[in-house]
Amino acid sequence: MGAAVTDGFDFSPGAQVPLLGTDGETAATQALASAAYRDSTMQELVDISDGAKITPPRLSLFEPNLGEAFARAVQVRMLGAARGELVQSFGIEPQTVVEHCLAATRIRQERDTRLAAVMGVCGVLFLPGTLAWLGAFQLRRSLTGLKEKGNRAGALGGAVLAVAAVLAILLAIRPPFTGFWREYFRLVMIVPVIGWFLARRMCERTAKDLRDRWGGLAGGSGVGAKIPEAVPRNPNQLRAETLRQSLAKLAAEQSSNVVFYAGPKGILGMGSRWGSWQMAEELVPREDMKEINPFRSWDVVRAIHDRLRMLERGPLHTGGFPRPSIRHWVVAPIGEGAGSISRPTGTEVEAYTVKDFEIQRICNNQQFGKGNRHYLGVQFVLWDGNLVITLMTTVTVLAQTLRVEVTGHALGPIKGLFSSKPSAPTKTVNKSFKFWETKKISLPVVTPAEVVRLTARAPFTRFPAVLDYLGGSFKLPEPFGLRHTWADKPWQHRFMADDALRAATPVLRAVHAAAIQVMDENGVDISQFTSRSMALSGLVQGVEPKKADAYDA
Repeated sequence: MGAAVTDGFDFSPGAQVPLLGTDGETAATQALASAAYRDSTMQELVDISDGAKITPPRLSLFEPNLGEAFARAVQVRMLGAARGELVQSFGIEPQTVVEHCLAATRIRQERDTRLAAVMGVCGVLFLPGTLAWLGAFQLRRSLTGLKEKGNRAGALGGAVLAVAAVLAILLAIRPPFTGFWREYFRLVMIVPVIGWFLARRMCERTAKDLRDRWGGLAGGSGVGAKIPEAVPRNPNQLRAETLRQSLAKLAAEQSSNVVFYAGPKGILGMGSRWGSWQMAEELVPREDMKEINPFRSWDVVRAIHDRLRMLERGPLHTGGFPRPSIRHWVVAPIGEGAGSISRPTGTEVEAYTVKDFEIQRICNNQQFGKGNRHYLGVQFVLWDGNLVITLMTTVTVLAQTLRVEVTGHALGPIKGLFSSKPSAPTKTVNKSFKFWETKKISLPVVTPAEVVRLTARAPFTRFPAVLDYLGGSFKLPEPFGLRHTWADKPWQHRFMADDALRAATPVLRAVHAAAIQVMDENGVDISQFTSRSMALSGLVQGVEPKKADAYDA
């Protein structure tokens, strides 16, 4: 059964209870997850997404809002059967974001089921009147769109609804038929209005629930996502089993040790390279040695790995480094404008992760020419996931020259849109008597036009492809990863910039100390390496972030 569902891909331990984030990553995770519950316009999301596109709606009445478009796009991109491969999202838990998208969709589907019942009784049974009202709202929406573009035709929007209201009154007073059709046409324009009142209460109740979740997540105190449909209760629930395995596949891809270098964009998911420090000197035996003891790049890398594990320990009790993530990475090159990524496959890869023996082979052999490269990374996730600092180390030996290179990458905070909280809509008006003074009045959370939009979409909620066709959709930028797609620059935040700059010096010194120790133990004259290390140690203290990958400095 598992093979029929997932084409043989299943390495998950079974149905599990989803957890919300991990230490140090909850704020950024919840900020992104809050987008699934938002009710603002989809254009706001496009404005902050480099490379994102909107498929124009055929009928603007069916156009999705930000939350609907975000949840739909993320689910299709990250859980779809035909989806492409994803970029890792360092600093957040992408599975948690996807679970909130599923939860938000489930809440909307429950609302839409009730709205579809109202639409069936008050809409389909009185279809001529319903079509007239929908046509009026569609025309008003189109005219309003023209007004936003500077056309005066938008002023006719209100008149359209007024005409529809006059038609409803005329049909109620003097219908054009006799008998049964006389009574039917008395109600044909009125019953849809009654249905609108019922639908408004349902929409307001759900809107309050969604906005509460939005505010809780944006404020850092949101509840976890509830998606019982992801836990199969028996072997015959293929949909639940497929969803469970898709989430497991997402978690496995997130833990992959393969990353992609996209030219000036830097390493996808880790940010662009802002600094680079290289120690490259000739391997010469000491005076007391005829020749050096042979060693390989992996021996140096392994010593650097052991030294980096001691970074969190210091002689003084003054805080210092939190526990970093230290990992061996396989870095694959792709073009800056690449539309997709492709992870390595074969017997040396298991569950998207390159095995240890292959990593060691790449470290020792693939240092020049084509092929992937090996890097040892030390990563700090700070500011509740809003800052990801990664320092990558590579060791190469070409001819008699050993080169130890350390590069700094930084991924900034989530875009400010995701941190905004919901606010009650208000309007400033003049006071009745003291007209020179103003006051604020509260507006309904769900506008009349929004009730019509939601009710019109409700019968098609189980057919998202139809809604995509009628109302358009939001297309995510590629190569896609939840974190780097909406990351801002860390250099605009003074303390984040300080953290990135300060991390480089102790990491560089630890790397150099471990490399020099290995060379000294194997009879290498380390005087030139020591001099170069001291020079770099002084240089790194004054370095400023620059576009290292653009080669314009």
